[in-house]
Amino acid sequence: MANLVRIFAGNVKLFSNAQSLCNARKFASAAPASYEFIKTELAGEKKNVALITLNRPKALNALCNGLMTELSVALENYEKDDQVGVIVLTGSEKAFAAGADIKEMQHNTYAQCIRGNFLNDWSRVARCQKPIIAAVNGYALGGGCELAMMCDIIYAGEKAKFGQPEIAIGTIPGAGGTQRLTRVVGKSKAMEICLTGNMIDANEAEKTGLVSKVFPADQLVAEAVKLGEKICTHSPLTVQLCKEAVNTAYETTLQEGLKFEKRTFHATFSTKDRLEGMSAFVEKRAPQFKSE
Repeated sequence: MANLVRIFAGNVKLFSNAQSLCNARKFASAAPASYEFIKTELAGEKKNVALITLNRPKALNALCNGLMTELSVALENYEKDDQVGVIVLTGSEKAFAAGADIKEMQHNTYAQCIRGNFLNDWSRVARCQKPIIAAVNGYALGGGCELAMMCDIIYAGEKAKFGQPEIAIGTIPGAGGTQRLTRVVGKSKAMEICLTGNMIDANEAEKTGLVSKVFPADQLVAEAVKLGEKICTHSPLTVQLCKEAVNTAYETTLQEGLKFEKRTFHATFSTKDRLEGMSAFVEKRAPQFKSE
């Protein structure tokens, strides 16, 4: 526990030099030069997978307001970019994100949290219409674990560590840690993780369903991009509809989910891509989707 607290809660010393730089900013472009706390590039053979890398190495990619603002702007830009079909979100081999920036929120009051709707902007990741793949190496703790769970698919490196250690610093998860985690791993395991602050490794995360697949650390991002490229071969319109249907299953009752799924299935019959996909299958050729 001492090591865990030092990693997660010892941000006061670790982040002190970087803290003065970490202020919320807005940028008009997704170009790499526009950002201070993230890096962006287009990956894959067709450059249709956007790769966003969290970039606060001295702070183990702690999620400060500035970083989350930049991430929101980048997602907004990539959503509008028809060239991009999938987004991959990653960090460094040492840390995906070691948590929220504790020094930044250390002196917050209840009234300030309520008036400012604290952490509200974080939900931008979960609201993204295009699929987001989290490629997690190293620590994904607290807000870092929550950020990964906001993504649609999680791939992990062999040495990845997941956890919700907020209990060790006198608070609880505030960006989905008690909610998304419980829906994925079940009540008992979620209780154990949240009430002890203990971390789980990549293999256990895969066993519980938190992670889809585990890869060697040096292959992780490439595998995530490869998955993104596979998704990009399908109709962007249908991919969006399918993502909405899966999320509905995650968030509603079975009966409501089944109703939503059937109506969405019916809706695909109004699209040109559905006709093109079925026609290509019958004619034994590759489909040419146009997101129409």
